[in-house]
Amino acid sequence: MIAILDYGAGNLRSVENTLAEIGARYTLVRYAAGLREARKIILPGVGHFGQMMRALDDMQVRDALIGQIRAGVPFLGICLGLQALFERSEEAPEARGLSLYPGTVRRFPAAARVPHMGWNQLDACVPSRLLAGLDPRAFVYFAHSYYAPAIPQTAATCTYSLPYTAVLEAGHTFGVQFHPEKSGPVGLRVVRNFVEL
Repeated sequence: MIAILDYGAGNLRSVENTLAEIGARYTLVRYAAGLREARKIILPGVGHFGQMMRALDDMQVRDALIGQIRAGVPFLGICLGLQALFERSEEAPEARGLSLYPGTVRRFPAAARVPHMGWNQLDACVPSRLLAGLDPRAFVYFAHSYYAPAIPQTAATCTYSLPYTAVLEAGHTFGVQFHPEKSGPVGLRVVRNFVEL
């Protein structure tokens, strides 16, 4: 069963609709026990980094989430769910990320219009199971003001003022900065690829 971690994210319903459209079974999870039983985990996210991390701590799911990811349970972080994998964010310097990957999520430079909202192109760096069957320069839908740095685990970048991680892939850990639930057939294929791992 796929567990969607429900901490109150605004895009929760659209993620549910996407899974339903491809016939995937899922459950909403709000407790550590539910995460520990999950065979796959999706962390959707929109809004503020600090609020998300505080919500995860208030729910007392941080340790269970980190433990499951480190144990190899397939994980997909969407938008803020990707950013949560890093150590911290300039959006909320006082908040600790999950710290599974080094680096700080930063705000786009002052010259860039934020939020970065709309369709933009991926630039695949390495072969990716999440992007299997897709054009390596497919267009997907973004809505964010902060970006994750490019790291060795970056599978695809996007350039908006500067290049940043658009897809992270390492073992069974995946993250996308874009919103697959708003990215049409390409987004459906990304979610299906995750479900069918």
